[in-house]
Amino acid sequence: MPTYEYACRSCEHHFDVRHGADERPALACPMCRSEVRKVFHAAGIIFKGSGWHIKDYAPKSAGADTADAAKAAEPAAKAAESSSGTAEKN
Repeated sequence: MPTYEYACRSCEHHFDVRHGADERPALACPMCRSEVRKVFHAAGIIFKGSGWHIKDYAPKSAGADTADAAKAAEPAAKAAESSSGTAEKN
């Protein structure tokens, strides 16, 4: 059975209660008998293995991006030369 933390709304006293997850016990503060609220905490999650680091998503090499950009620009440059009449004739 899990243990849940509760806090008093009046005096802020914290205490633990052990009960089933589907149970909704009628609780009161053991110090002042006021209404209580359940306290929630962030879950501790650890991601292990590949795929969780920025290095796994980075390009394989820094030169790959610039080489692809240069290849894409070549046809546009050739088309501009031929339309302006500055290209060499064979």
